[in-house]
Amino acid sequence: MTKGDEALKFIKDQLVAYWPAEDRRLKMAAPGAGPTVILVVGINGSGKTTSIAKIAKSLHDEKKSVMLAACDTFRAAAVEQLEVWAGRLGVDVVKGKQGGDPAAVAFDACEAAKARGVDVLIVDTAGRLHTQDHLMRQLAKIRGVIEKRLPGTGAPHEVILVLDATLGQNAIEQARVFSGSTMITGIFLSKLDGTAKGGIVVAIREALNVPVKFIGVGETPDDVEPFDPAKFVEAMFAV
Repeated sequence: MTKGDEALKFIKDQLVAYWPAEDRRLKMAAPGAGPTVILVVGINGSGKTTSIAKIAKSLHDEKKSVMLAACDTFRAAAVEQLEVWAGRLGVDVVKGKQGGDPAAVAFDACEAAKARGVDVLIVDTAGRLHTQDHLMRQLAKIRGVIEKRLPGTGAPHEVILVLDATLGQNAIEQARVFSGSTMITGIFLSKLDGTAKGGIVVAIREALNVPVKFIGVGETPDDVEPFDPAKFVEAMFAV
């Protein structure tokens, strides 16, 4: 092995160490503590709704019961899309009136999940722009409702930010602002195809210490993988 090879291996090993295994696992509610709640956030166009379907499918495959909460009440198409995915996956979805209070939908979903003994509640939110302060405050309100309806359980147990793998430096600012409003616990890196290597997550990890939990590699609910740092780093350095 040449010194150059040794240096490259050292760099790769250092990058892989950014994402320890315990950091990449989904945090789940304690047994008997009620549903695990996963709050999913991100801007329009990031692939958020499809990413929710992928998370739901992976949990459903693990024999966990899943419920979806359609808290994007601003766009009828968003609710309809979530309902379509719910129907395909065979999971329940809680929704409200178009233009209604998203936090009220989160309230109803928490109550329904508790009443039905659901294992995991995945909460969709409006695909808001991270530069719109009033919408970010609404996101913080949804989180507050979840905390109050499931006190002492640690809910929401995960706050997953969906990021488009093709984004550049703007992804860091997105992660920074969303983290400030909702305390992001992980990233779902979507649209990670053969040309999008998503190296921006390294910069996000350095800036905010937010781990990657999942990657989306296609358009179907099966096209999701747990984040594999070694595989990801090798792809970053592939010629």
